[in-house]
Amino acid sequence: MAVPKRKTSKSIRGKRRTHQKTAGPNLSACPQCGEPKLSHHVCHNCGSYKGHTAIEVEEG
Repeated sequence: MAVPKRKTSKSIRGKRRTHQKTAGPNLSACPQCGEPKLSHHVCHNCGSYKGHTAIEVEEG
């Protein structure tokens, strides 16, 4: 069984893992107000979902 001769340093380990980062959430524009929102979620800015008001949002 192969065994490493030396300990792999944190910087070398990090360089190897540079491409394993997670991607950000896919945001889409709200058709009512144009603010970015998650797909299949209620818009937090205007409270609309699929063309109708789902929640009442307080102004201010």
